[in-house]
Amino acid sequence: MARAARRRGTGSRGVVPLLAATGVSVTGDGAFLTAAPLLAASLTRDPLAVAAVTAAFFVPWLVIGLPAGALVDRWNRRRVMLAADLVRALVLTVAAVLVVTGSASVPALVAAVLAVGAAQCFFDSAAQATIPAVAGRDKDALAHVNGRFWALDNIGRGLLGPPLGSAAFALARALPFAIDAASFLVSAWLVRRLPDTGTAGAAREGLLSAVRAGLRHVFGTRELRVLALSLGAYNCGFNLVLATFVLYATEVLAVPAAAYGALVAAGAVGGVVAGWRARALTRRLSYRQTTALALAVQALVWLGVLAGANVWLTGVLLAVGGAGATLTSVAVGSARQALTPDDLLGRVVAAFRLFGMGAAGLGALMGGVLARLFGLSAPFLAASGLVAVAALLAWPRRPRA
Repeated sequence: MARAARRRGTGSRGVVPLLAATGVSVTGDGAFLTAAPLLAASLTRDPLAVAAVTAAFFVPWLVIGLPAGALVDRWNRRRVMLAADLVRALVLTVAAVLVVTGSASVPALVAAVLAVGAAQCFFDSAAQATIPAVAGRDKDALAHVNGRFWALDNIGRGLLGPPLGSAAFALARALPFAIDAASFLVSAWLVRRLPDTGTAGAAREGLLSAVRAGLRHVFGTRELRVLALSLGAYNCGFNLVLATFVLYATEVLAVPAAAYGALVAAGAVGGVVAGWRARALTRRLSYRQTTALALAVQALVWLGVLAGANVWLTGVLLAVGGAGATLTSVAVGSARQALTPDDLLGRVVAAFRLFGMGAAGLGALMGGVLARLFGLSAPFLAASGLVAVAALLAWPRRPRA
């Protein structure tokens, strides 16, 4: 009976508040992540200092991501999400006050971004681990909820948040920080409406042992191991191109700076559509087949952008690539939720995020080096080759008779 309940989940009583909280908070995040570099650029013209503000948002995943996942498996997940929202609201309120009073500085801004990123490590691990508790572990149900989850992420972070952040910053420098703080308060109110699924019931082992247990599960489960490596290849290939894509867009495609954001947003549009239709698009495919096809699509997208050298074709292809990125997130997220015991889910989510973030950073670095040594076309060719090979390796083989 308990196993059947876990498979069924709690239905809309849990799914709706979780998705609503996600939609509200990621929109605030999109505004914040756009406004923070703008504020940094108004405080200093040092490129390294400005870049440090953006990089600070991802650093916590590399430093505390795995311990955060282990603690999420030990604590009440609803309370973790609630505390993370309240901490982020407080940090951003202080940041807004510093801006209003003229006391803002780049070190203070970096500290605020680090704190928000650290809280996100806990919130995201808990939220992803909560999905099977509220949706159940049925493949269609997981695809449906994860599709909505990532569609909302694309809407908030890619479509609504950035223009909201830049417009609010133009009106008043403190406004986007206040908006993000308010979004976390709304998210906290919605999280309180989640059914209390209690703790994951993880063993009270040492933190290091708990982290190792999560990593053993990821790399000891063949499907998860293949998907983790595939996700790394996908993120590496994507960021190989994205690191210098602004130069390709402005120099080769002749895209005006003011229109660059609209071109990149095409990927988010494709991601929203694919996320909303994820259940239908993935119903007849396994998790690995979905991921392998998305990798193949990325390879074709970059070759098409390079061969076409046309801004309109590029926009269409980026939308197709965005759809593939969302379906990868849905497949990977659903697989780890379906194949991982509840008491390991926080750690497994954190391990995947750490792996994905690391691969993304490596890809961005490689893309910059290749573009400097061999020209702006080189990252496209390298990314296409990498993800094409990864697609072949990810496609499941039939077992031998």
